[in-house]
Amino acid sequence: MEQSNSNYLNDALVLLRKLVWIQSFSGEEHLRADYLTNYFAEHGINIERIGNNIIVKQPHFDKTRPTFMLNSHIDTVQPANGYTFDPFNPPTSDRYVYGLGSNDAGASVVSLIQTFLHFYNQVLPFNLLLVLSAEEENSGVNGMRRLSKELSFVDYAIVGEPTGMRAAIGERGLLVIDAEAQGKSGHAARNEGINAIYIALEDIKKLLSLKFEKVSPAMGEVKLTVTQINAGTQHNVVPDSCSFVVDIRPTDCYTNPEIMEQLQAITESKLTARSLTNKSSGTPQDHILMACIKKLKVETYVSPTTSDWMRLSCPAIKMGPGESERSHQSDEFVLVNELEEGIDGYIKFVEKLAVIYKEEII
Repeated sequence: MEQSNSNYLNDALVLLRKLVWIQSFSGEEHLRADYLTNYFAEHGINIERIGNNIIVKQPHFDKTRPTFMLNSHIDTVQPANGYTFDPFNPPTSDRYVYGLGSNDAGASVVSLIQTFLHFYNQVLPFNLLLVLSAEEENSGVNGMRRLSKELSFVDYAIVGEPTGMRAAIGERGLLVIDAEAQGKSGHAARNEGINAIYIALEDIKKLLSLKFEKVSPAMGEVKLTVTQINAGTQHNVVPDSCSFVVDIRPTDCYTNPEIMEQLQAITESKLTARSLTNKSSGTPQDHILMACIKKLKVETYVSPTTSDWMRLSCPAIKMGPGESERSHQSDEFVLVNELEEGIDGYIKFVEKLAVIYKEEII
C-alpha cells in the first residue's frame, strides 16, 4: 500500500475537495461518514463505525503493544456570513483548496488518512489507530464524548487541528457560564422595583476585577470575558431579570468546578455552567511525545482554543496543517503546500516516534 509522497498529496487533494462538497454540520455528519466508510472499503480496509464516528485499526493490531491514535474531526460549523462563493461548491485552484471545513479540520483529516495508509501494513512498535470523530465543533454527546470509553486502551495521540504543523503541548479549557440576575419589576417613572440590570452590572464589575491567585507556568492566567447581556421588555419598565454570558478559558491550575465555586461566592446572580467537562490539557514534559517533538525540532506553543483533546484520558499533542485563524471564517481555505507539509510532517513524526520507542525499550 506504500506509495510516493506525491501520490499521497494527490489523493489527499482529491479527497479533501470531495469532502468539502459534502455538508457535515455537527450532529449531521452521516453523509460524510458514509463517504469515508466507502472510501476505506475501496482500499480494502474494514472500519468500525459508532454513530458517525469512524475507527480504523491496522490488520496486525496487537493488544499487548501500546496504541498511538491519529485523530481529527469530520464535522464543521455553519458557514460564516460573508462568503463570496458557495462554501460547498468552491472555486478550484492549483494552490488552494477552498470551502467550508477545508482548513478546520479537513486538511488534518485527509493528511492523517494518508499517513495511516502509509503505515497500514507496517509493523511498528506500537499499534497505529485512526479515529475520525463527529460533533467536535459543538462538543456533542455523540462524538468523542461517546467514544472516550471505547478508546480507553489508547496510550497517546495526535489530535489533528490547524496549527501550522506546530505542536500544541497544552490547550486551555473552556467554561461557559449563563448568569441571571433577579430583580423586581416596576414603573420606571415612579422609581419602583429593583433593577436587575444594575445587579448584573455590579456582578460583572466583580468578575472583571477578580484575579485568580494561581498562574500556570505554561498557560499564564485564567482568562475571563463577558460576551453577551440581555434584559428588558420596554423602555418604561424596570427589568426584573438580566442574563449575561461569561466565557472563561481555564488553565491547568484550576478545575472548572473550582472556578465556578470562586465566582458564585462573589456574585449575586445565579451562575449555571453549560458544561464542566471542557478541561484544560497538557503534555507531560517527560513523555515520549515531547521527546519526539524535540528530536524533530518542531515548534511548540500553548493553544488558546479547545479540541477533542479535552475528551482524552491519555497524553496527546495537537498538530495539523492549516492555520487556526482561518477557522470559522468566510472564504475558508488551506494551501496545497500546507497539505504536503502535513502529510510529510505526520509521517516523519510516526517514524521518529517508532525509533525513540525502540531505543527506550532496548
